[in-house]
Amino acid sequence: MQAEQTAPATESFDKTVNTFATLQDQLVNMGEGLIRALPNVAIALFILFITWIIAKFAVKIADRLIGKTEMRPSLKNLIDTIVKLAIWILGLMIALTVVMPGLTPASLIAGLGIGAVAIGFAFQDIFENFLAGVLIMLREKMRIGDVIECDGITGKVEHITLRETYVRKLSGEVTLVPNSMLFKNPVEILTDEVERRHEVLAGVSYDTDLDHAADVIRKAVESVEDVLTDKGIDVFACEFNSSSVDFRVRWWAGSKPRDAHESRDKIIRAIKRALDDAGIEIPFPYVTHTFKEAVPLGSNSDS
Repeated sequence: MQAEQTAPATESFDKTVNTFATLQDQLVNMGEGLIRALPNVAIALFILFITWIIAKFAVKIADRLIGKTEMRPSLKNLIDTIVKLAIWILGLMIALTVVMPGLTPASLIAGLGIGAVAIGFAFQDIFENFLAGVLIMLREKMRIGDVIECDGITGKVEHITLRETYVRKLSGEVTLVPNSMLFKNPVEILTDEVERRHEVLAGVSYDTDLDHAADVIRKAVESVEDVLTDKGIDVFACEFNSSSVDFRVRWWAGSKPRDAHESRDKIIRAIKRALDDAGIEIPFPYVTHTFKEAVPLGSNSDS
């Protein structure tokens, strides 16, 4: 009876000993494998160090070559990033093949392709903005410092990255705009040229000689120094309004928003002053009240 109870205990002990022995063998094999791999790991680390040096010098060489051109700064940064990324990818591939000799460049490229597809689906919006950022940097238009308007956002372009564009609004706030938004939607560049045409409406009364009024308005606009008279001044009678005949006055001045506000202010002041001096009325809406019954005008005294 005692021998039968001792047998299961002995078998359990033997299994435990075998388990520890197997684990010990695996750890020994892993240690030996690590020791054998140390030279390859050291070579791989050396390759990465060389890659870092080559990438650093390659970026400097690219900067020197690009510095002789009139390429925009954002596009220069893009080229530097692409050069650095290409060298690092090549260096990492060589280091991996050294550490894992069974890994061939073909299998590594295939694995990178499958991984890229999976990452592309997972981060679709990020890659969309990245590609849009690359295309925006390749554009000839929209440079740093331009004032743009897109989808209700108006401001100055301060910085363009591969994912987003920093737009400083005219009121001082900065808006981070996804590049895909600037690429998909129409973008109005207000400062693409240093000069831009502005306009304002000016109304005169119906009993005014329109030819005389147009001449007075034209001379008033010509007297403003910010106006580029060589670009032409337009004074068009454009509409019969409820209480006035309206002129559309157009002139050329600076393209910056501040230039627009300042020139418009001077133009309105000059037109108002000139029309007043010429005795031409600038009408305002008249309101006529009609009552169903006569309204007594006299006041009744208390009895």
